[in-house]
Amino acid sequence: MSNRGKLEESMKTLEEGIKKVKFILDGYPACKLFTSEEYMRYYDCVYLLCVQPPPFDLSAELLNRYHATLDESINLKVLPSLKDKSGTSLLAEFLRIWTNYKAMLKCLGGFFLYLDKKCTDQKRSAPLKEIAFSCFQNGVCNDLLPKIFDAALLLISQDRREEPIDRSLLQGLSNFFVENDGPKKGTYYHMFEEKLLTDTSSCYARIASEWLHSYSSADYILKVERCLNDEKGRLSQFLYPSSVEKLLQVVHLKLIGEMTSQLIEKQKAENNLNSTRYQELLSRCANLNIG
Repeated sequence: MSNRGKLEESMKTLEEGIKKVKFILDGYPACKLFTSEEYMRYYDCVYLLCVQPPPFDLSAELLNRYHATLDESINLKVLPSLKDKSGTSLLAEFLRIWTNYKAMLKCLGGFFLYLDKKCTDQKRSAPLKEIAFSCFQNGVCNDLLPKIFDAALLLISQDRREEPIDRSLLQGLSNFFVENDGPKKGTYYHMFEEKLLTDTSSCYARIASEWLHSYSSADYILKVERCLNDEKGRLSQFLYPSSVEKLLQVVHLKLIGEMTSQLIEKQKAENNLNSTRYQELLSRCANLNIG
């Protein structure tokens, strides 16, 4: 067989592996799709196609095929699976498909390992994992992220109302944020933090008004203390400590900082408040723990 024929045969063999690897997005584990011998055969195909002298070096064609495989997977499997979903079902499916996408990348990255090393060493492209994450971000997240944020905010709102929710979905979303650059400004995590801060401010401004009219000043303070503890426990499960602190400060501001004078007036009406009691309540309001 001629050298060109061998290269064409290797490309054809690799296409068989690419076709199978896409089933991982449907939830099929790689170990059920590939034997170790098959796995190595696809690696060998990529290696052979990358080490040829010009004009037979097909590294550029392989890089394009890697890109195309990701785009095909996103357009034919990922986006259809998320279409028309919203709320909890959207968030759950998004996290499921993200997990499967990463599993596919791990397998596909093994096939293309030599290409990845060659391109990185020669600075021809970004690492393949970085390319794959970028494809997912551009193809999936840029359009769907607002709906995913809304779904997460709804879960948090339900949790605050003590409705049963699956908190693992929030933890999964937090893990997704961490995997996609963490809490730096401008990242998905930072964008979500900003939305959560705004939503939390609106939520507790409304709650403060409701509690002020429904409870005595003493009961109000007790409810705030419990609320801060509950909020800390809730948020600590899926946010960075710095974000938890920011949010607790917002809760404290809305429930206490902006309501102190009204609480004092309320207790005056309830107890004919004297100066000493006034200072005690003021101090208690100011020193509720948010750490």
